[in-house]
Amino acid sequence: MQSKLACTENAGQAARVFITGASSGIGAALARHYAARGAILGLAARRGDLLEQLAASLPGPTHFTYPLDVTDAAALAEAARDFMLRAGVPDIVIANAGVSAGTLTEAADDLPVFRRIFDINVMGMVNTFQPFIDAMKKAGRGRLAGVASVAGIRGLPGAGAYSASKAAAISYLESLRVELRGSGLRVVTLAPGYIETPMTAINPYPMPFLLPVDEAARRLVRAIDRGCSFAVVPWQMGLVARVLRWLPNWLFDAAFARAGRKPRGIDL
Repeated sequence: MQSKLACTENAGQAARVFITGASSGIGAALARHYAARGAILGLAARRGDLLEQLAASLPGPTHFTYPLDVTDAAALAEAARDFMLRAGVPDIVIANAGVSAGTLTEAADDLPVFRRIFDINVMGMVNTFQPFIDAMKKAGRGRLAGVASVAGIRGLPGAGAYSASKAAAISYLESLRVELRGSGLRVVTLAPGYIETPMTAINPYPMPFLLPVDEAARRLVRAIDRGCSFAVVPWQMGLVARVLRWLPNWLFDAAFARAGRKPRGIDL
């Protein structure tokens, strides 16, 4: 799913990094990784108490916390303005905030869950990048990294909202990458497989190639540094995704009709 042609040479150490969904899981692991490299961080998430605990535990210079919901474009715009005022134009912006829940189209109770998942996983990514792009274009440099998922490669049963939102995120990031070509900004699509986070802890089915979250963060940061246009982590899931993409529908349907499903009714 990734070739050498999709990447550039390492961009060097990032001095300023803004991360959404930073209070736990992949976002918190990314924060720990960048803080260890001496970066100044802007950390955004809904759970302000966890953000403060994380920021207090991190080494390095002052870090800035922004308790907000990524569906609130105005709140993200204000956070971006404040971060750039205090720290300067970011070298990297990571749209990591995301949610997952089992959904069924036939269930009327799941309609607001569908909307919430799309609002966070897709519009939250747009809301994250939008207030930074103009300043980063003027600076002529930087990385915009969006966390999608291998689940966006094919639609998974019982996860229609999540799979569709991540497929939309992948297409959105591709559009943005082409739009910003020649601007000095690199758009990086990150597609994690199964990572040990609170989101996957509730999955009642086997998760092949499950990766510890800090190791996943290390690999994701490497892909961002290299400016990869599309990177699957771990690499084994990249091979699985490649196979799934090319499976004929009749075979895919037969193979996944009885696949394990994420629980419904999760509070988002």
